[in-house]
Order: sequence, then structure tokens, then C-alpha cells
Amino acid sequence: MTAPAVATIELAPRERQVLEGLSDGSTLATVALTLKIREGTARGYLKLAKRKLYGASENATALANAYATNAIARPDLLDPEGLFLPREQRDLIPLIGRGLSAGTMALELKRQVDIVRREGRDLMANLGATNRAHAIRRAWQYQALTADQVIAWLR
Repeated sequence: MTAPAVATIELAPRERQVLEGLSDGSTLATVALTLKIREGTARGYLKLAKRKLYGASENATALANAYATNAIARPDLLDPEGLFLPREQRDLIPLIGRGLSAGTMALELKRQVDIVRREGRDLMANLGATNRAHAIRRAWQYQALTADQVIAWLR
């Protein structure tokens, strides 16, 4: 059964550009430079976008929420057959999307924190991701994270 959709969130153009810029693993400083704005200005746009995106505190959470609510364009999908992720790594994806720390993930998954950290590093390597926000984009592209999963935690 598919979870009912949540309302589409409208972001201002600059809010959308900053969030989309972060999705490829860029730093906020790099995004600001690309957009020819100050880093503090970009930070302000990001803060406004996060507030609109269900009060997301982490960039990865904001990105996951933005994809699920169509606030930003979803990235092109890639063939999931080209990616192998063990269950232990797949388990981390929605937790990263929710913005949980390694310690909280370990508690939720009933695993040791050092193991969760290692699995997280392996997940990032397997996805070819440079940071958590980039991991969310890559997980979305490989369909390891879906709108239905995100919508479930937004409720």
C-alpha cells in the first residue's frame, strides 16, 4: 500500500538553488560561490528552506523532505541493479535521511556505534557520496530511498 502524498512545498528560487547545490556534495561555501552570493546569504536561504521542509535540522533531512514533497526537482534515477548495498547499509539510509546521529542509529538498530560508523563509511563509499546530503541524493537515484519512506516519517 502506498502512503498518501503530502502537500507540495513551495520554496523560493534561491532556497531551491541552495538546496539543489548541496545535493551534489558541494559545501555551502561552494554553492554560494557558484550562485555569486555571500556564504551567510546562502546560509540564510538554507535556514528558510529547512524551516519550510518540516523544520529539518540537517541538510540530508531537508533534501529527503524536498524530494518527497516535490519542493525541488528529483534527480534522474539510476539502474539499481548497478549497486549492491548489504542490508546493514540499507538500514542506515532512512536514518541518515531523518538526520540521526551514529549513536542514535546504533540505539535504534541495536548495534554497536563503532559498527554503525563503519557501515556508514562503507555506505558512503558504495554510493560514491561525499557527505550525508549527497548520500541522500545517490540513495534516491538508486531508489534505495523513496517518497513513501520519507512521507512515512513526516507523519
